[in-house]
Amino acid sequence: MIYTVTFNPSLDYVVGLDKFIPGTVNRAASEHIYPGGKGINVSVMLSHLGYESRILGFSAGFTGRSLQDMLKYHGCPPDFIEVKEGQTRINVKLNAGEETEINGQGPTITGQDMEKLYQKLDILQRGDWLVLAGSIPGSVPRDVYERIIERLYKKGVHCIVDAEKELLMDVLKYKPFLIKPNHHELEEMFGKELKTQEEIIRHARLLQEMGAVNVLVSMDAEGAVLATGSGEIYQRNAPKGRVVNSVGAGDSMVAGFLAGYLQTGDYEKALELGVAAGSATAFTSWLAKKEEIYALPAKEMAPA
Repeated sequence: MIYTVTFNPSLDYVVGLDKFIPGTVNRAASEHIYPGGKGINVSVMLSHLGYESRILGFSAGFTGRSLQDMLKYHGCPPDFIEVKEGQTRINVKLNAGEETEINGQGPTITGQDMEKLYQKLDILQRGDWLVLAGSIPGSVPRDVYERIIERLYKKGVHCIVDAEKELLMDVLKYKPFLIKPNHHELEEMFGKELKTQEEIIRHARLLQEMGAVNVLVSMDAEGAVLATGSGEIYQRNAPKGRVVNSVGAGDSMVAGFLAGYLQTGDYEKALELGVAAGSATAFTSWLAKKEEIYALPAKEMAPA
């Protein structure tokens, strides 16, 4: 079974404008409301690719109920914990030639709420998959990812982590199956600018030395680099296309990689599907559908 955890789920209000002028009344040219949050994006994309997953997280207020209804509509019924204080956040995404985001605060998650999440995670068994993705609200302990993976480490659960610098670095000692920093996050981790693919590969290898089994580095229009636990390095170029909305592209890459690996057990095929899923999402208004992913032109992939 695949499980995803999203600590900061949201309703994403995506607004397209011809021009955004601060301090005036701006009228939308287009608007959409989507379920949001990195783990949620992974689950929805997995559903598009034919894989079921169980969405864990927190829900509060009328916005939380609306989010759950949306997820059910998209074939991803959530298993959320109801939180008493606050409401599930609304994130505003403005696209007027460039993207501007205003993210809500979200509800207060108590120690009792966290204990309920741990109880849900305790049912995971050897061979299950857990995806931890996204930011952590201020009411949650900053080492929560580390606590979760430590709890599951000896059970043989395959963990995938896509998170910010400290959240990611702190889990490496528990040998996560996959981590997915983008190249900017990789630079932040090591405090230096990485100008070449060789430098990116070298620092991905350093993360493996710290404990990560596989390291997938996304590089926007340049595709991705994968350092595998069996010693190979693979690079995949991104297909050409017009970027419509970059939100969710990295999460789609994670889901595509996982789906590809489960289908084939082959790292090259997993990388191929991961890059295709991420690119297809970037070329659409939300998360790409299966037919949009497989419609992208195939490109030869070779060891870097």
